[in-house]
Amino acid sequence: MSGEFDGLVAVVTGGASGIGAAITAELGARGGSVAVLDRDVSGASSDVFAVVADVTDDESVRAAIESVVARFGRLDIVINNAGVGAQGGVEDNADAEWHRVFDVNVVGMVRVARAALPHLRESPAAAIVNTCSVAANVGLPQRALYSATKGAVLGLTRAMAADHLREGIRVNCVNPGTADTPWVARLLSSAADPAAERAALEARQPHGRLVSAAEVADAVAYLASPRSRSTTGTSLTVDGGMESLRLRPAED
Repeated sequence: MSGEFDGLVAVVTGGASGIGAAITAELGARGGSVAVLDRDVSGASSDVFAVVADVTDDESVRAAIESVVARFGRLDIVINNAGVGAQGGVEDNADAEWHRVFDVNVVGMVRVARAALPHLRESPAAAIVNTCSVAANVGLPQRALYSATKGAVLGLTRAMAADHLREGIRVNCVNPGTADTPWVARLLSSAADPAAERAALEARQPHGRLVSAAEVADAVAYLASPRSRSTTGTSLTVDGGMESLRLRPAED
């Protein structure tokens, strides 16, 4: 659907790598003008407007959003993708780490949306897409802190959708399963047996492999697209059936 984002300007937080980079590339391929907001923009494509920003710093976020609007004259789409991972049960992380991860994964989205809303209200095709996770709906071992933040993102998405529907701003989220990202790669490299750990992660998803960043980007593009004007307040799961399917063991 090349061209469906023609004339529209999108911001992708955490857009310099992983899922964010795939989203940036997909929106650009479909005609959008894309700006990347990231703490480290060295990996960002040369085709995009890259701005150094920290989602835990309100002043940094506001300045970055204003620089995007100054560059392009408008803002239509916000992809709240910046986030960090966390491992362990409820007793494995100190209060400071709980606050840090919530600050990035949840309040970071609030800061970006808050800064962008005045501009989105002027757009004829305004959309916010938050990167959530299958962990918002599925209990995963050793992911208490991470899952708590993603449950908050899911609730935030629905509340924002209700608040801003009559302003013409759609708000949705995408729930990836375990994706082939730099963070997962780091987890695998630190495992005692990386190959066995990867096989376990792949087997956890019924289609038998990790989700690709490109597959998540396609879902985000659907939710952000002006062709999806009746889609708001929803979560689109991209997890190979992990959340909803219960397959019988494969026969030999």
